[in-house]
Amino acid sequence: MWSVTDELDARNRLARAQRGDEDAFAQLTAPYHRELQLHCYRILGSLQDAEDLLQETLLAAWRGLEQFEGRSSLRAWLYTIATNRCLNVLRDRGRRPQPVAVGGSGPHPAESAAEISWLEPYPDALIEGIADGAPGPEARYEAKETVALAFVSGLQHLAPRQRAVLVLRDVLGFHADEVGEMLGSSPASVNSALQRARATLESRVPASRERLALPLTGAERELVGRFADALERDDIDEVIAMLTDDAVISMPPEPEWHRGHEAIGAFLRARVMMRDGPWRFVATGANGQPAFAYYLADGERGGWVRQGLLVVGVGGDGITSVTRFRDDGLLDRFDLPARL
Repeated sequence: MWSVTDELDARNRLARAQRGDEDAFAQLTAPYHRELQLHCYRILGSLQDAEDLLQETLLAAWRGLEQFEGRSSLRAWLYTIATNRCLNVLRDRGRRPQPVAVGGSGPHPAESAAEISWLEPYPDALIEGIADGAPGPEARYEAKETVALAFVSGLQHLAPRQRAVLVLRDVLGFHADEVGEMLGSSPASVNSALQRARATLESRVPASRERLALPLTGAERELVGRFADALERDDIDEVIAMLTDDAVISMPPEPEWHRGHEAIGAFLRARVMMRDGPWRFVATGANGQPAFAYYLADGERGGWVRQGLLVVGVGGDGITSVTRFRDDGLLDRFDLPARL
C-alpha cells in the first residue's frame, strides 16, 4: 500500500532527478520498465521494436524531466511519451497489413496473425508480475487476454491512433480525459476513436473470449501436452484429431495460413517429407499461451539445433491455432539454449 512516507520519498527522488541525479531517475522509472515495454509491444506487435521504444521513452523522459510539473502521475506521463513515440514509428513506417487468402476464407485470429509480417512472440517471463496486471477501472479486458497473439495481431489492423486509444482505454483503463490529454485531443474525439477501434477489433477477433489467452484448465494442459507429443512424433492423424474444425496454422512473416483438418493435414505431411530428420520440442510460454521451441537434429555435429517457436491456441473443444515463428535470434530472449 502506498503510504505518506512513500509519497515523500518519491517527491524527493523526483526533485533530485530533476536536478540531474541519474540514480534517482533510475529508481523512479524502474518500476515501469516492463509494463511500458509491453505497452509498446501491443501497439507495434514487435518485441524488438518494443525494446527500442522503451529506451527511446526513457531517454526522452530524462531529457524532458525538468518540464514534468506533476499535473499527472509520473506513470501517466511516461505512458504519454511511450504512446506518442510509438505513433511516430507507425507514421514513419506506414506499416499496414496486406490481406492474403490461402487455404480458407472468413475471419479467424490466426489468419489475422498471418497478415502481420512483423509480428513477434513475447516471452511469458517478461509478463509475469507486471504492474498493469491490475488495470484501471475503465479497462475492458483482463490482462491475460491483451497479450495473446490473436489480440495483438488484431490491434495491428487498427489505424495507429485508434490502436493507441483502445490500448490506453480498454487495456490500461485510463479515463477518456486522461487519454485526450496524452494524445492532445478531446474526450469526445477519444470516445469516437474508441468505438471505431472496438468495432474493427471485434471483426478481426471473433468470439474473442474463447480465442484469447486465459489460464489453462488441467484438461487443457493435458491436451496441449498430448498435442505436442503427437506433433513431435509426426503422428499427423493424432494431431488432426485434436484440432477444432476451423483450426489454423500460420507462419509469420510468411503470408500463408492453412485452415481446417484437410488443409492442415496436407501441409503437415508435406513438411514431414521436406524435413531432414526428426525434431525435438522444449516447453516454454509466449503471449500467455503454451509454446514450444523446436530443434532439428544436427547430422554433422550431433545434438539438436534451435530453429523456431510454436505458439499454441487452445479453445474449449480442442487446439484452435498453431503459430510458428522462425528463430532469427529472437528466441535468445526466451532463455532457450541454441543447441541441445
